[in-house]
Amino acid sequence: MGKYLSLPQPQTINASFNLSLNALLTPYSLPLSPLTPSITCTLNLPFHLLPVPDPCWCLIGVTRRGNSGSLHNLSSLRSGQSTTPQYNLVRHGGKEPQYNNEEGVVKLYLRGRPLNLYVPTPLRDSYSPSAPTSPPSVKLKLEWVYGYRGRDCRNNVYQLPTGEIVYFVAAVVVLYNVEEQMQRHYLGHTDDIKCLAVHPNKLLIATGQTAGHDRRDARSWRLNPPADPLSPEAEHWPHIRVWDSVSLHTLHVIGISDIERSVACLAFSKADGGSLIVAVDEAPDHNMSVWDWSRGERGYKLLETKCSADQVLAVEFSPVDKSTIITCGKNHISFWSYDSGMLAKRMGIFENRERPKYVTAISFTDTGNVISGDSNGNLLIWQRGGNTVYRMVRGAHEGPVFSILVQKDGSITTGGKDGNIVEWDRDLERTGNVIQVPEQFGSPRMVTSGRGSQLVVGTTRNCVMEGSFTFPIRPVMQGHTEELWALAPHPSQQQFLTAGYDRTCYLWDTMAHTIVWSKDIGEPAQSAAFSNNGEIVIVGTTSGRWIVMDADTREMYSQHQDGNEPIQVVKFSPSGEYLAVGSRDNNIYVYQVSEDCRKYSRVGRCQGHSSFVTHLDWSADSQFLQSNSGDYELLFWNAGLCRQIVQTSQMRDTEWATNSCTLTFNTLGIWPEGADGTDINTCTRANNSSALITGDDFGKVKIFSYPASHQKARNMEYGGHSSHVTAVTFLHDDSRLVSTGGRDTAVMQWMVSANSSSGSSSASSHR
Repeated sequence: MGKYLSLPQPQTINASFNLSLNALLTPYSLPLSPLTPSITCTLNLPFHLLPVPDPCWCLIGVTRRGNSGSLHNLSSLRSGQSTTPQYNLVRHGGKEPQYNNEEGVVKLYLRGRPLNLYVPTPLRDSYSPSAPTSPPSVKLKLEWVYGYRGRDCRNNVYQLPTGEIVYFVAAVVVLYNVEEQMQRHYLGHTDDIKCLAVHPNKLLIATGQTAGHDRRDARSWRLNPPADPLSPEAEHWPHIRVWDSVSLHTLHVIGISDIERSVACLAFSKADGGSLIVAVDEAPDHNMSVWDWSRGERGYKLLETKCSADQVLAVEFSPVDKSTIITCGKNHISFWSYDSGMLAKRMGIFENRERPKYVTAISFTDTGNVISGDSNGNLLIWQRGGNTVYRMVRGAHEGPVFSILVQKDGSITTGGKDGNIVEWDRDLERTGNVIQVPEQFGSPRMVTSGRGSQLVVGTTRNCVMEGSFTFPIRPVMQGHTEELWALAPHPSQQQFLTAGYDRTCYLWDTMAHTIVWSKDIGEPAQSAAFSNNGEIVIVGTTSGRWIVMDADTREMYSQHQDGNEPIQVVKFSPSGEYLAVGSRDNNIYVYQVSEDCRKYSRVGRCQGHSSFVTHLDWSADSQFLQSNSGDYELLFWNAGLCRQIVQTSQMRDTEWATNSCTLTFNTLGIWPEGADGTDINTCTRANNSSALITGDDFGKVKIFSYPASHQKARNMEYGGHSSHVTAVTFLHDDSRLVSTGGRDTAVMQWMVSANSSSGSSSASSHR
């Protein structure tokens, strides 16, 4: 059922408009106020012309009447949310902040709800919410990315002639030179990269992404493609980017308005020197398209056809027959012939052999034969030009075959879910060489050639590894495997800790770019903090349990339970005498700390929030707390008494040791027009109080001058994450910033430097 468009008073609207948007007209039924549920109005009107009486009200949940067609999802222009049958046109927080000079209070509106923020005494007479702001005095540069996407992607790690390993995570393609411990980053994408292909010349790379955070209704894209494929508007649509791996310059952007959901897999042609690209869309029909990618900036689509009703896992061109393409996936392997602008399809015939549920991997021999691996662990050979099984090797792996690599000498290497990497001769006979990937690193999702006899392996637990059949395999990159929320900087060293829903804590060294240690804590983690001396780590879990752990030995000293809801935030007081534990059960638990942070005695519980606690800060003198909640409250507490301070005006001049609360006077300017209160997940203040960093639902890291106490504060915006940014933090010396992505599981390390151009533009985007 649709939600309601509130009106100042019950009234009847009898109007019909015939204005069009992109020549599409659709009647919509708008239930009005709950007081008049029987009154509706039918409008043939673009969403942006709907009469909204007050800017702080919002229209959500417009319900479609009958089967009268479709209307573009205009709300997604702003919200960045995925398209659903219920369209969202949202103007939350539409009212501008209002300042009462007499009381010294500025009123901020989020979702139409007012929040009173008290202006510090020295600023009361001069403050204006709309006063111009200074640009940030520092800027960021992506220095290092921790993580790799192997859990649900295939064929996405390769070694280049430069010695760099190329792979992706989130919206970043990483080019990692392991020997020199150097990373370069291709930052042309705006959302999840799903596939990667290397040109036969080993210089050019093609990568495909899903729809970005500013995506529109996919059905409308074909009608109104952007004129410029390199425009900021186009970069949020699903597309393929062809780029130079040396210069990192984008050469071509193809597939705009042709790809509906995401690029599932792609490949360069081989027999003709790589003049074509084949790509498969993740749309319901899994459309396959063939492109002359170098013709113009947008390339030229030669043809498109429905590939399969089922999931497609891989696509490859034959290295010897330029007109042959193979696709495989759920319930199929298909052999395609491209001739005179037409694609002819032949399904693979298994004859009297059991048809596998999935054909999971394909590769070509130097003679043009096809080798396929399936979910039953079998390898099959399909002769060149045919579509029937020539030979089967049963039980090549226990479980699905994930990767098939044909080496230059004709030998074959396979990787499977059983964790084994197996070597075969050119006749598919075992050589006896096997690598067992340790279980904690996952199964080999992708096996490719490295330098000499080395193999490069991407695993299902988001690790990149190197090794050979004669030298032990070792991880060169590790990452989290599930949603990531907890982030804590070390108070005196160039280190930080992360923990996530994969139950694993990692301590990272920002200078060596390595993992110092890891620890399985047995359940999903939600929050973390170091003690002030750096000797103790507190990890809060999703079950209400929090763990006290030695930061060096990983020994668990004690465990505590506060409710049964996730521990949203843990934070030591500046004096080190207290620990505050903010829970999703709406409470803040305060503990007295003793015995070198190894013993914790509960002082009391701060009760008063009407929703879950999201953020909290200690005052510099360790006497007070400020906290935000899920329903946009800002409350203050006497920490020693665990009592709420009702007269919030008394706290206007309090000095706060940190500023992680997103709803305060000093963070008023981080909220963009139209923000609904949930868009910004995290913020942090530099230790020297020069800058404020935020992370939002749209994968952006933004930097502001501190305090950001005026609306529309000037900022600089940085991409890289493809999911909501869950946490940001400065290192102890403010030399670096660390950000974590939620579902993208990426950890990004940024260099912080002076912004020499801080006097120029009001806002800019860095990618």
